[in-house]
Amino acid sequence: MPELPLHSVSVTGIVPHPDDGRILMIKRADNGRWVPPGGVLELDETPERGAVREVFEETGVRIEPVRLTGVYKNMKRGVVCLTFLCDYVGGQPTTSEESREVVWLTADEAIAVAPESQAARITDALAPGGPFVRIHDGTYLLPQD
Repeated sequence: MPELPLHSVSVTGIVPHPDDGRILMIKRADNGRWVPPGGVLELDETPERGAVREVFEETGVRIEPVRLTGVYKNMKRGVVCLTFLCDYVGGQPTTSEESREVVWLTADEAIAVAPESQAARITDALAPGGPFVRIHDGTYLLPQD
């Protein structure tokens, strides 16, 4: 039997601040990119609980996922990311081993500083409809068949 390709599943939380709608963003420690918080889903956790854990680990902010807004596949790395629009529950932005900076940016600022593949997650989460399904190469969106 041929070996099956491996995929990894990750989660991302798009967290608007309840007072002004600014978006929670991190500057990643490993590559310096500005992205919404998230990471690899553990085998024994639901996607929603994984989003709660990852956002808290990277930012110190507690959230509650509201709805799935998109599914994004990195075609180079085989990573499928489930993105959730989330409610802010509490906590103060704090850096971690994975984040050099944690800030609240306006949606326009967040979209401007993020790589296209990450900016699409913000745009899609704030748009009506969805969930959206997109493919990318880790930085740029790719055309869909």
